[in-house]
Amino acid sequence: MIHMEDMEKALDMIRPKLRADGGDIELISIEDDGRVKVKLTGACGSCPMSIMTLKMGIEAYLKEIFPELTEVVPA
Repeated sequence: MIHMEDMEKALDMIRPKLRADGGDIELISIEDDGRVKVKLTGACGSCPMSIMTLKMGIEAYLKEIFPELTEVVPA
């Protein structure tokens, strides 16, 4: 099971890149089925490339750390 504290630490590694572009990420929930719900905020929340950032960047990175993670979805 993925713990909120561990996920927040992993997201802290991503945040500087998002903040450099005027955005951020907020952890909403971790579901029992391994799905993680997040909210992209700031410039990232309205960026047309946000789904690509979410899937190709954030999800790929988090799956390396948490093999039990099934997917990252927007909240």
